[in-house]
Amino acid sequence: MSELEVNEKPTHFIRQIIESDLEDNNKNITQLVTRFPPEPNGFLHIGHAKSICLNFGLAEDFQGQCNLRFDDTNPEKESQVFIEAIKQDVRWLGFQWAGEIKYASDYFAPLYAFACDLIRQGKAYVCDLSPEKMREYRGTLTEPGTDSPYRDRSIDENLELFEQMKAGKFAEGERVLRAKIDMASPNINLRDPILYRIRFVEHHQTGNEWCIYPMYDYTHCVSDALEGITHSLCTLEFEDHRPLYDWVLDQIDVSQHTQNTGHPQQIEFARLNLNYTITSKRQLKQLIDEQVVSDWDDPRMLTISGMRRRGYTPASLRQFCQDIGVSKADSMVDMGMLEHAIRQDLDQHAPRAMCVLNPIKVVITNYPEDKTEWLTLSKHPKAEMGHRKVPFERELWIDADDFMLEPEKKYFRLAPQKEVRLRGAYVIRCDKVIQDEATGEILSLECHYDPDTLGKKPEGRKVKGVIHWLAAKHAQPCQVRLYDRLFTVENPAAQANRLNTSFLDYVNPNSCQVLENALIEPSVVKEVKAAKESKEAQAAQEQEVELEVELKYQFERLGYFCLDIHDSTSDSTGERMVFNRTVTLKDTWAKLSESK
Repeated sequence: MSELEVNEKPTHFIRQIIESDLEDNNKNITQLVTRFPPEPNGFLHIGHAKSICLNFGLAEDFQGQCNLRFDDTNPEKESQVFIEAIKQDVRWLGFQWAGEIKYASDYFAPLYAFACDLIRQGKAYVCDLSPEKMREYRGTLTEPGTDSPYRDRSIDENLELFEQMKAGKFAEGERVLRAKIDMASPNINLRDPILYRIRFVEHHQTGNEWCIYPMYDYTHCVSDALEGITHSLCTLEFEDHRPLYDWVLDQIDVSQHTQNTGHPQQIEFARLNLNYTITSKRQLKQLIDEQVVSDWDDPRMLTISGMRRRGYTPASLRQFCQDIGVSKADSMVDMGMLEHAIRQDLDQHAPRAMCVLNPIKVVITNYPEDKTEWLTLSKHPKAEMGHRKVPFERELWIDADDFMLEPEKKYFRLAPQKEVRLRGAYVIRCDKVIQDEATGEILSLECHYDPDTLGKKPEGRKVKGVIHWLAAKHAQPCQVRLYDRLFTVENPAAQANRLNTSFLDYVNPNSCQVLENALIEPSVVKEVKAAKESKEAQAAQEQEVELEVELKYQFERLGYFCLDIHDSTSDSTGERMVFNRTVTLKDTWAKLSESK
């Protein structure tokens, strides 16, 4: 990993449990085995990044292994597209799973066999109750449930009905297989939970081989046991499911199908709750369906692919996951921590460049019309990245925000009869403002430069302001997208529940501002072309080289930006470059909060 590395290994309760278990001879654990088990029904988000870093990171730290296993028991919502995206996200974060990719569907045959064993033991039965009746019989948190009228079917009848379910003899919802545990249990998860339901859906891995599919709570623990998982790390919402996890494993004999005979240990930790965002896949999909965002990889989405497209780095996400830690207590993490992590990484690794977002023409009246001066500027003030050549000419572009016709007090940028330094170049003074007579729109500024101020302070006066600029003839057009937080309130889902509104009511209308007339310095164009040519040359020799060109910059005084690899194009007319703002140079949201 060439980016910022996470060197110190954090101490937390899960690490302490693992250390103790590996030292305990009575547990017979010789190697840590974890797993990351996503359901392929959407793209991974920032919460999954925490789980990936925890599971894969612990396996690395203890010289163990981590499996990538897809929980593919709900085929109507799953697709190969999601599977490929998840694989890419795990690799991009810097991790590699052990052995071949695994699927819960790999275990459909033993899962079915174990279900038949439960029936033979009198611990499972086929139930005919409708979903509505089943909810009614289930009881409440304060009242026990009621036994299903089908609970006492004979073992032979249950085996025959279950076989008929498998053979497709019944309609969806007509029958289910339930565990026979305790309808009076204070833990609702133990009130005869469903193990299998009927679904006539083609599966992306098994085709039409099966029409009954196991439930997650049944599949997950059995899959863990078959794979020899030692520590099954889950988020806190599965804490009440742990008794069912253990009950299933206590009833079956996995040695029939594997040499891994240990009992995996489920351990729960707090999920990642990040303010100003949502991580529900259902709500993320709703954002896409209602065209609030373009797709799963929209840079405003805190999906891993969206963050990658916005310019986040694997190192920054790994550092963020380390910074927030692992605990048992749910809490809300401030978005500022995530933004700090990416600023810290990009500050060290992103080369500098100049970009003008809203151009205003500046004419240096005392500079020769036919002269081009190539100035040498460093690519980074600290890191050894070399230098770049930037042209200086009579006509320049500056940003509209860097000029004020009637300057406020302590305004140190350009104004009539005021001086300012051009970044890496000369000091200039504004002599005349050219405006549209009808509208008052500023058309251009006439200035003059001090030729003795290149790399030197002007004599006899102080110039406090420094602004960025571009030579007009050499500036290259580009589109710049200024992304901001997608929501205006800290917890949109909770706010919607509290006020009986929709979380969509709190979408930030200014979450994406598109600037079509931005300009970029020519050195960036050269780097984009060179990077693409290098990738294409590698692809000609190596079949599996990733063709995506990821270029990140600090646009001086504006923030950190990256080339949008999807929307930037190259054709006979030249480069059409699109840049996404990853993050501002400073936390502007914190300032806004303080002012309210």
